[in-house]
Amino acid sequence: MAKKKTCFACTACGYETSRWAGRCPGCGAWNTLEESAPAPSSAVGAVKPPKQRPGTGAEAMLLKDIPEDVTVRLSTGIGELDRVLGGGIVEGGLMLIGGDPGIGKSTLLLQVCANLCRDGKRVLYVSGEESAKQLKLRARRLGVDVPNLYVLAENALDGVEEKLGQLQPDVAVIDSIQTMYRPEMASAPGSVSQIRECTSLLMRLAKESGTAIFLVGHVTKEGAIAGPRMLEHMVDVVLYFEGDRQQEYRLLRAVKNRFGSVNELGVFQMTEKGMEVVPNPSERLLSHRAKGASGSVVFCGLEGTRPLLCDVQALTAQSYFGSPRRTVGGADAGRVALLLAVLEKRAGQKTYNQDVYINVAGGLELSEPAADLALCMAVVSSLRDESVGADVAVMGEVGLAGEVRAIPQCERRIAECQRLGLTTILLPRENLKRLHAPEGVKLLGVDTVMQALSVLF
Repeated sequence: MAKKKTCFACTACGYETSRWAGRCPGCGAWNTLEESAPAPSSAVGAVKPPKQRPGTGAEAMLLKDIPEDVTVRLSTGIGELDRVLGGGIVEGGLMLIGGDPGIGKSTLLLQVCANLCRDGKRVLYVSGEESAKQLKLRARRLGVDVPNLYVLAENALDGVEEKLGQLQPDVAVIDSIQTMYRPEMASAPGSVSQIRECTSLLMRLAKESGTAIFLVGHVTKEGAIAGPRMLEHMVDVVLYFEGDRQQEYRLLRAVKNRFGSVNELGVFQMTEKGMEVVPNPSERLLSHRAKGASGSVVFCGLEGTRPLLCDVQALTAQSYFGSPRRTVGGADAGRVALLLAVLEKRAGQKTYNQDVYINVAGGLELSEPAADLALCMAVVSSLRDESVGADVAVMGEVGLAGEVRAIPQCERRIAECQRLGLTTILLPRENLKRLHAPEGVKLLGVDTVMQALSVLF
């Protein structure tokens, strides 16, 4: 019996080879080659690979001669989503939304479809994972009852292309791109070649017809969108849903946006009626903060253009092991280890025999260096068992020499702190030189971590 032939395809670039290798010869990525069935050879009765479509035949134009049509963005009816998209949906845009299973991707898009239909827009929802009856059950649970929402339960992209041509919708949703396939190709749905070809066809349809298309993408165990990496390069917008299904809040973050700024953040709350916008996330995140407890410090971070107050918590306890434990949630573990070394070397705070636990309440992820000083003060507060005032906010970057460095956009952070009633703000002295303290707010500038400790404790 002849041995069944297989090939190995790279999940990052789509390169195919007959032998497995640790490193992809095409893009150089490690451990990305996965085994798959090869396309059949061009024998009698074999399925031929899809023929590439001809180009548009457009003529080259001078940049100054291109008409400047001002594109009106479509509002999704959800303020937080419009913020992340840069103001709304752009005509002919191809948008990819990824996230863990059950995080709320399909729920949010179904609500968007309902809002667009109420505004008189024609919308097509293509479901490759659920039947039409299952989708109607979800719509009934969410209270979606609009007469002009079209639903198509189809996996073959040729049928989807035909319906898109017939209906000419303003917005279409493909849920999900991993379930779509082209019948002319022999590979299974979800494979690298299928995802690449299906996305390429949908991109061409969006640009030619002006239909804005949302793609729902599955994620891998590492949290990245499944399929080749070039999938994110082909689309116009990449949105990620963050958060845990057991948590109350969901965070929608833009990591790529050709029509607006990146790193914008939308805050949602999952309820029985679907995704609801959190109008004042800073107040919600601080509402459950323990008053008078040690190890708790308020920090004002920036998520895109939005200032966001959060509760940075630290807990230290005597370690009974040779190697103390370091557990970090919501911050970079390597950065926390660096700050603990600075506290021990420059500020004389002994943590070599202490288990240190760090947590950022609300499920936020702090990635900016401006949170360094807040983390340090939270650790020292727990070490000394002394609380920081409930009306105090701390922000600043800490260097290896123990100096406190300036941070960007301090005016916006201070305004958010003032809005929520924080009257004392500890910040770098360098920022203080260019700031004017608002009425009722006391600004304390420091140059080193030792000065910050002497001010707070």
